[in-house]
Amino acid sequence: MANKTLPLVLVADDDGAHRLMLRTLLKDWGYAVEEAPDGRMAVDFVRLRPVDLILMDMRMPVLDGLEATRQIHQFNPAIPIIIITAYSSIPTAVEALKSGAFDYLTKPLDFDAARVVIDRALKHVRLEQENEGLRQQLARLQVSRLVGNSPSMQGLLEMVALVAPTEATVLITGESGTGKGLVARALHANSGRREKPLIEVNCAAIPENLMESELFGHERGAFTGADRRRSGRFALADGGTIFLDEVGDLPLLMQVKLLRVLQEGDIQRVGSDSAIPVDVRVVAATNRDLEQMVKDGTFREDLYYRLNVVRINVPPLYERKEDIPLLAEYFRQRFAEKNRKTVRGITPRAMDLLVKHMWPGNVRELENAMERAIILVQGDYISERELPAPIRELAAEYGGEELGEKEPFALNADWTLAEVEKQMIMKMLEETGGNKSEAARRLGITRRTLKLKLKKYEEQGQR
Repeated sequence: MANKTLPLVLVADDDGAHRLMLRTLLKDWGYAVEEAPDGRMAVDFVRLRPVDLILMDMRMPVLDGLEATRQIHQFNPAIPIIIITAYSSIPTAVEALKSGAFDYLTKPLDFDAARVVIDRALKHVRLEQENEGLRQQLARLQVSRLVGNSPSMQGLLEMVALVAPTEATVLITGESGTGKGLVARALHANSGRREKPLIEVNCAAIPENLMESELFGHERGAFTGADRRRSGRFALADGGTIFLDEVGDLPLLMQVKLLRVLQEGDIQRVGSDSAIPVDVRVVAATNRDLEQMVKDGTFREDLYYRLNVVRINVPPLYERKEDIPLLAEYFRQRFAEKNRKTVRGITPRAMDLLVKHMWPGNVRELENAMERAIILVQGDYISERELPAPIRELAAEYGGEELGEKEPFALNADWTLAEVEKQMIMKMLEETGGNKSEAARRLGITRRTLKLKLKKYEEQGQR
């Protein structure tokens, strides 16, 4: 009986000696192991018991590895399947990847490479356990929708919990799309002002000639077109919070007026000589370097220090990649419900591409990608085919093929096994731009083995 506390790996292989070798290795690496001597038994096993990972030999009696992979993924495409094959079967392994296999390894196994691939695949298996933590976190921060278990996000959440109940002015910094607005809403939602308004102002979107009236209001007749008195954003936020997004885009004249509000606690409508007291907490955000702007003379130093009482930096998504599965799963649930679609999950291969992508647009880009995927998906699981093109192109990491663009490696029936091996090595070197380390990794051999084979080709005049 397998130890339930350990990840369970199913080894499907008709070679008893190979199964024994894999069982020994996997147990040494800390995994529980079950075995299936053919593809049909592997399919039956998966239908009866939960499995974290499958190592699937390509050539087996009764049902081969390719068909077994297809049947298992019809039942549950979220199970990572790693194909084990000989060099001569690599084109079939590529076909298995297109059917949803996570990756493939070649015989004889490079144990170090195998362990890396297995560990990487099993990271996705932990997603379901992490989802429970996600649901609990969202229950605590329902308004903010701040999602993440990474150390940087946990530190940010702790800072929000510490600062929110105070009256401190807060400056939120970070790249575009990181979620600075969510942090501002979390600060307000967890403050003593939560029953009062949160007024959001995008400073970059308001024309300079309308900025003062927009923020502070105006009297009737203060300028052409002012046919009635108007309350500004600060007056609307009285008793609550005003969120000044893109505060680095404020013109210098408005910086002076904002400084006065922070110092005196009152505003003046355009066209009025009277000061109106306001009780407003100011939260500001920017993706610009305000310190450098102070040095350049484009942002007032005294205003900078007034805003920067407490600073919260929102990390970019590429610095917290461990949060990507949580965020992707959160957006899947959110957009599936919004679009009234039943989408059960994200395939491991698609999730791996999401984690590998650098996300220059940060969380906003991931949110858009997941909404697109929900709209396009026709089955129960989001696959790589529903992801945007820049993310799909990362599929070249899997055997060197890009989805829908490259043909599988073609074999010549007259080739010997040695010739197949040579052609595969040369093709992989071509696809990796001559990078021997990457080519060796994809081929499942050591770099030293690759160098010896290349040296042999040179000596034989075959290169």
